[in-house]
Amino acid sequence: MFPIITKDGGGAPLLKPLVQAIFEQLYSAGVRSFYVVVGRGKRAIEDHFTVDPGFLELLKQRGRDAGCLAEYYGKVKSSNLVFINQPEPLGFGDAVLLGRPHIRGTFIVQAGDTFILSEGDGYLSRLLRMHQRYGASATVLLQDVPDPRQYGVVEGDSLESGVLMVREAVEKPEEPKSRHAIMPVYLFTDEVFNALSEIKPGRGGELQLTDAIQRLVTTGKRVVGVRLRSDEIRLDLGSPETMIEALRLSLENLGGREKRPAEGYPRIDQSEYPWSSSS
Repeated sequence: MFPIITKDGGGAPLLKPLVQAIFEQLYSAGVRSFYVVVGRGKRAIEDHFTVDPGFLELLKQRGRDAGCLAEYYGKVKSSNLVFINQPEPLGFGDAVLLGRPHIRGTFIVQAGDTFILSEGDGYLSRLLRMHQRYGASATVLLQDVPDPRQYGVVEGDSLESGVLMVREAVEKPEEPKSRHAIMPVYLFTDEVFNALSEIKPGRGGELQLTDAIQRLVTTGKRVVGVRLRSDEIRLDLGSPETMIEALRLSLENLGGREKRPAEGYPRIDQSEYPWSSSS
């Protein structure tokens, strides 16, 4: 629910909860079925995705422009949203595994603390193209970072510029073999649920999604890594330090000092996406 800085339809600055920005970006890519994993004390997230006509009317009575909120509510009403409770914080892998009763085929996973600024939401279409081109069971977003020890890290063989076939994936290695850090945006087939069921709790006693990715590799499944481009920005709101940096980057992006607008990206071809219809 931490806010990032975007624009409204008229170009004025607008604070928007990160989870809403992620929802709207995926909505623009054609996603209509959302499974939101929440834990204890996260009721504010469910409330935010609950349409409140009374609040809209109150804003109008007070002469406030409710256009952006009304547009957001329209997207919510035209989506299928399911909230799944994670009773204990048992890891990102456990959160994904909770979706098993609901999900079939290809699906996207995105953590609620990371947002990618990418012209035309190009990173999403790039992920999908590579996922389909190489018949992958998992396709992971990567970014080269100076110190990858706090990330899942992969190494692999180059397939083409910015794309590699993953040979190994390790969660927070003490001695990383590469600088290719996994960003928390993934495309999976439902094979990942079997992999998650076959692994044991790993680092921190949690079910690690990185370990399930390695399990896919070990069992002969194809895992592809797609690197962020130099002109794509990752906003990480996972800690107080990174929150400050994320707000700075989003503000710079709003002010035009970056080459990409934060809102109003050109629409991408939704026919590319296997999730464009509710499934």
